[in-house]
Amino acid sequence: MKNIIHLVKLSVGTESVETLDSWQNIRAAQHPDGLPYHVTRMWPKRGEEILAGGSIYWVIKGSIQCRQKIVRLDEVIGEDGIRRCAIVLERELIKTAAAAKKPFQGWRYLKPEDAPLDLPQSRENDDALPDELAGKLAEIGIL
Repeated sequence: MKNIIHLVKLSVGTESVETLDSWQNIRAAQHPDGLPYHVTRMWPKRGEEILAGGSIYWVIKGSIQCRQKIVRLDEVIGEDGIRRCAIVLERELIKTAAAAKKPFQGWRYLKPEDAPLDLPQSRENDDALPDELAGKLAEIGIL
Protein backbone atom coordinates (compact mmCIF):
# COMPACT_ATOMS: atom_id res chain seq x y z
CA MET A 1 0.00 0.00 0.00
CA LYS A 2 1.33 3.43 -0.94
CA ASN A 3 1.74 6.19 1.61
CA ILE A 4 -0.79 8.97 1.15
CA ILE A 5 -0.45 12.57 2.27
CA HIS A 6 -2.95 15.41 1.94
CA LEU A 7 -2.56 19.17 1.64
CA VAL A 8 -4.33 21.83 3.68
CA LYS A 9 -4.76 25.32 2.24
CA LEU A 10 -6.48 28.55 3.26
CA SER A 11 -9.20 29.62 0.88
CA VAL A 12 -8.59 33.35 1.23
CA GLY A 13 -11.65 35.54 0.78
CA THR A 14 -14.06 32.62 0.64
CA GLU A 15 -17.19 32.93 2.76
CA SER A 16 -18.52 29.36 2.44
CA VAL A 17 -18.14 26.06 0.61
CA GLU A 18 -20.69 27.38 -1.88
CA THR A 19 -18.67 30.51 -2.68
CA LEU A 20 -15.54 28.36 -3.12
CA ASP A 21 -17.52 26.22 -5.56
CA SER A 22 -18.68 29.28 -7.52
CA TRP A 23 -15.16 30.70 -7.72
CA GLN A 24 -13.76 27.34 -8.84
CA ASN A 25 -16.38 27.04 -11.59
CA ILE A 26 -15.07 30.28 -13.07
CA ARG A 27 -11.45 29.06 -12.87
CA ALA A 28 -12.34 25.61 -14.25
CA ALA A 29 -13.84 27.21 -17.35
CA GLN A 30 -10.38 28.69 -18.06
CA HIS A 31 -8.59 25.31 -17.78
CA PRO A 32 -8.19 23.18 -20.95
CA ASP A 33 -9.84 20.11 -19.39
CA GLY A 34 -12.48 22.04 -17.41
CA LEU A 35 -11.16 20.99 -13.99
CA PRO A 36 -10.63 23.39 -11.09
CA TYR A 37 -7.04 24.09 -10.12
CA HIS A 38 -4.96 26.12 -7.73
CA VAL A 39 -1.56 27.54 -8.71
CA THR A 40 1.06 27.67 -5.99
CA ARG A 41 4.61 28.98 -6.01
CA MET A 42 6.11 25.94 -4.30
CA TRP A 43 6.17 22.46 -5.81
CA PRO A 44 5.29 19.74 -3.26
CA LYS A 45 8.31 17.55 -2.54
CA ARG A 46 5.95 14.72 -1.60
CA GLY A 47 4.14 14.69 -4.94
CA GLU A 48 4.04 10.90 -5.26
CA GLU A 49 2.30 10.58 -1.90
CA ILE A 50 -0.19 13.31 -2.84
CA LEU A 51 -0.99 11.61 -6.13
CA ALA A 52 -1.46 8.24 -4.38
CA GLY A 53 -4.93 9.38 -3.25
CA GLY A 54 -4.46 12.71 -1.50
CA SER A 55 -6.91 15.57 -1.22
CA ILE A 56 -6.64 19.28 -0.59
CA TYR A 57 -8.49 20.30 2.57
CA TRP A 58 -9.84 23.85 2.36
CA VAL A 59 -9.77 26.17 5.37
CA ILE A 60 -12.69 28.61 5.18
CA LYS A 61 -13.25 31.23 7.88
CA GLY A 62 -10.83 29.56 10.32
CA SER A 63 -11.83 25.92 9.97
CA ILE A 64 -11.43 23.08 7.50
CA GLN A 65 -14.86 22.71 5.90
CA CYS A 66 -14.36 20.64 2.77
CA ARG A 67 -11.89 18.76 0.62
CA GLN A 68 -11.25 17.89 -3.01
CA LYS A 69 -9.35 14.96 -4.43
CA ILE A 70 -6.15 15.90 -6.22
CA VAL A 71 -6.01 14.67 -9.81
CA ARG A 72 -2.51 15.75 -10.79
CA LEU A 73 0.23 18.34 -10.42
CA ASP A 74 0.93 20.35 -13.57
CA GLU A 75 3.92 22.57 -14.23
CA VAL A 76 3.03 26.11 -15.22
CA ILE A 77 5.41 28.90 -16.06
CA GLY A 78 4.24 32.34 -14.94
CA GLU A 79 4.52 35.52 -16.97
CA ASP A 80 7.62 36.20 -14.87
CA GLY A 81 9.24 33.00 -16.16
CA ILE A 82 9.07 31.27 -12.76
CA ARG A 83 8.04 27.61 -12.56
CA ARG A 84 4.92 27.01 -10.46
CA CYS A 85 2.68 24.07 -9.59
CA ALA A 86 -0.97 23.88 -10.64
CA ILE A 87 -2.78 21.53 -8.28
CA VAL A 88 -5.52 20.11 -10.50
CA LEU A 89 -8.61 18.98 -8.60
CA GLU A 90 -11.72 16.90 -9.08
CA ARG A 91 -14.87 19.01 -9.47
CA GLU A 92 -16.63 17.67 -6.37
CA LEU A 93 -16.24 19.50 -3.06
CA ILE A 94 -16.74 17.01 -0.24
CA LYS A 95 -17.92 18.63 2.98
CA THR A 96 -16.04 17.58 6.11
CA ALA A 97 -16.52 17.91 9.83
CA ALA A 98 -15.28 21.35 10.84
CA ALA A 99 -11.74 21.41 12.23
CA ALA A 100 -10.25 24.65 13.59
CA LYS A 101 -7.10 25.79 11.83
CA LYS A 102 -5.01 28.84 12.65
CA PRO A 103 -3.92 31.08 9.76
CA PHE A 104 -0.76 30.14 7.85
CA GLN A 105 0.78 31.01 4.51
CA GLY A 106 0.96 28.68 1.54
CA TRP A 107 -0.10 25.08 2.08
CA ARG A 108 0.84 22.42 4.60
CA TYR A 109 0.96 18.66 4.52
CA LEU A 110 -1.81 16.88 6.41
CA LYS A 111 -1.47 13.28 7.59
CA PRO A 112 -4.52 11.10 6.86
CA GLU A 113 -4.95 10.37 10.58
CA ASP A 114 -5.16 14.13 11.28
CA ALA A 115 -7.69 14.88 8.53
CA PRO A 116 -11.29 15.62 9.54
CA LEU A 117 -13.87 13.04 8.55
CA ASP A 118 -16.18 13.55 5.60
CA LEU A 119 -19.72 14.51 6.57
CA PRO A 120 -22.20 11.68 6.06
CA GLN A 121 -24.29 12.27 2.93
CA SER A 122 -27.35 12.66 5.14
CA ARG A 123 -25.74 15.78 6.68
CA GLU A 124 -24.33 17.39 3.53
CA ASN A 125 -27.41 19.55 3.06
CA ASP A 126 -27.72 20.61 6.71
CA ASP A 127 -27.67 24.32 7.32
CA ALA A 128 -24.17 25.44 8.24
CA LEU A 129 -23.52 26.50 11.81
CA PRO A 130 -22.50 30.12 12.26
CA ASP A 131 -18.74 30.37 11.64
CA GLU A 132 -17.92 31.52 15.17
CA LEU A 133 -19.91 28.66 16.76
CA ALA A 134 -18.46 26.04 14.40
CA GLY A 135 -14.95 27.33 15.17
CA LYS A 136 -15.49 27.19 18.96
CA LEU A 137 -16.96 23.67 18.76
CA ALA A 138 -14.05 22.52 16.60
CA GLU A 139 -11.56 24.01 19.09
CA ILE A 140 -12.92 21.85 21.89
CA GLY A 141 -13.23 18.76 19.70
CA ILE A 142 -17.02 18.52 19.51
CA LEU A 143 -17.40 19.21 15.81
